[in-house]
Amino acid sequence: MTGPFSLARFSPLRKSAHWPDRSFRWMALLAVAAIIGLIGLVGWQLYSGSRLAVEKFGFSFLTSTKWDPVSDEFGALPFIFGTLVSSLIALIIAVPLGIATALFLTEMAPQKMRQPAIMVIEMLAAVPSVIFGLWGIFVLIPWLRDHLFQWLRDTLGFLPFFQGPIYGVSMLAGGIIVAIMILPIVTAISREILRSVPKLQREAAYALGATHWEVIRIAVLGYAQRGLFGAAVLGLGRALGETMAVTMVIGNRPEIKASLFAPGYTLASVIANEFTEATSDVYLNSLFELGLVLFALTILVNAAAQLMLRRLAGSGPGKVAG
Repeated sequence: MTGPFSLARFSPLRKSAHWPDRSFRWMALLAVAAIIGLIGLVGWQLYSGSRLAVEKFGFSFLTSTKWDPVSDEFGALPFIFGTLVSSLIALIIAVPLGIATALFLTEMAPQKMRQPAIMVIEMLAAVPSVIFGLWGIFVLIPWLRDHLFQWLRDTLGFLPFFQGPIYGVSMLAGGIIVAIMILPIVTAISREILRSVPKLQREAAYALGATHWEVIRIAVLGYAQRGLFGAAVLGLGRALGETMAVTMVIGNRPEIKASLFAPGYTLASVIANEFTEATSDVYLNSLFELGLVLFALTILVNAAAQLMLRRLAGSGPGKVAG
């Protein structure tokens, strides 16, 4: 509005009327700056704590497979391998199962069944990690060792992933326990994303003569694919950092083996297991550097996921979801 009665002419009044907006804007900006500063502070602390190991081992720390506290020789490769493989196994199991569960709850389940099922899934997310670990040791591991692993070796033993002796504690057991732990997160987020698909999408597909399955596949999943990918990324974020339950079932052996029946080790597990046993500065700094590697790995994975989300937003049916 311009002219002799424009509000711009009464600038003191306009400023006093907008101070709540300005205050909120500054508070929001301060919150964002605090989060960024906290991330930077964590990264700096990890780097400063690992400086001795960085100077001694350099880049070879990431490529060495040797982890020998007696001779002060340390390498992170077995732990990076264990973290990535166990997380990948967890995603392969949890993402299809979580999306299928969310689809059932939003598209097919009877109304009376939905709320109890949702409550059970949400309760599963609240179970502490150590409880999953105990259950894994006394229930899951014996069953896997006596039944599933035997069946996998008998059926798919021609593949290197399912060869070798079966101990029970293994990389595959670690991946399965992480899959169980991230399943509620993937399911809950996927369900919210599928619920946000407009009814108009479904009605338009039905109007064109689509079957129920075609409506789900084209109108629902096609529309929500970007959000579902985001749900998988959030699940991966938890899988990478999961510690206690994995430590109790993965075997904790710093080796790189093709067989999923062999024990493994993850970045988070070795830090939790050996932090109190670090008797030398190099040992302690090496554990700090493992934490720095895990920190960087998480940021890289999330950055790659963001790039993939942008590519999905620019092509295919998921574009409309953005």
